Amino acid sequence: MSDVLEGVRWLSHHALAAVGMVAVLAMVFLATQPDVRHSLEAQTLSWLTERANVRADVAEGGAGEEILLALAEPEAIQRATAANPAELNRQQSAVAFWIARRYNVAPEPISRLVQEAWAVGKRVGLEPTLVLAVMAVESGFNPFAQSHVGAQGLMQVMTRVHHDKYQIFGGQNAAFDPVTNLRVGVQVLQDCIRRAGSLAGGLKYYVGAANMADDGGYATKVLAEANYLKLVAAGQKVAVNAPLPQASVVSASPATGSVQAPAAAAATEQAQTSGSAAPAVSESAPAPAAPHRALEHVAMLSEHGVSR
Repeated sequence: MSDVLEGVRWLSHHALAAVGMVAVLAMVFLATQPDVRHSLEAQTLSWLTERANVRADVAEGGAGEEILLALAEPEAIQRATAANPAELNRQQSAVAFWIARRYNVAPEPISRLVQEAWAVGKRVGLEPTLVLAVMAVESGFNPFAQSHVGAQGLMQVMTRVHHDKYQIFGGQNAAFDPVTNLRVGVQVLQDCIRRAGSLAGGLKYYVGAANMADDGGYATKVLAEANYLKLVAAGQKVAVNAPLPQASVVSASPATGSVQAPAAAAATEQAQTSGSAAPAVSESAPAPAAPHRALEHVAMLSEHGVSR
């Protein structure tokens, strides 16, 4: 009996030690793998929310469930722009979770946009982090953002100027589909870079300051955000509240010898044909959710604005 009791004590002691060691190793692993940790947190929160909803429905006698069943639409999932962060590779997952925390948005829709930025960027030869940085600065990842001059969606594309690009996606309302707006915005950005002959110059065209002396710090801001995203993708730690350069107001005087961009000329001609004046201001849409968003820079053009 004494031997049996000693054996039980020995097994219990070592079993508890093994459990403790496993717990310590699990904590260390989660501390070094933020993407796994955030995924587990999201799953736990989802489970707890579901349980709370079930209890609420039971307490209300199932009335809420009956109403929901009457409104059931199984194909609604097809309209959702979302992806499981766990399905992304390590680079994309790290970027998605960092953006989600920085801009206070859900990781699932951001994961879908990160996937698309990687796919489209590879196809057109643009860094996916640059595409994501443009969305961050332009709209703070608000797919319904609109500036007072008509720039719309994630990448603040001038829908009325680039309406032809939306036709293959079903019409201008596709500007508010996040994936479509991203694809059209990337094409517009690529055209701007090609016309300007450089990345910084292309960003200046994109923001509508092609015929200005400078872009008020817009390109610097986008490139700084893109650099943060590159570091995150490379596995380095970047604070979610890392600051961006402050934007400055662009001078109202156009640059000497500057040439109006073709997109602006087309927009001006269209406006003159319709008998209305071309917009005199181009600005990035505000995104209050972004931690670094200050008052966005305004490119005041003396006569005409370059349309995105």
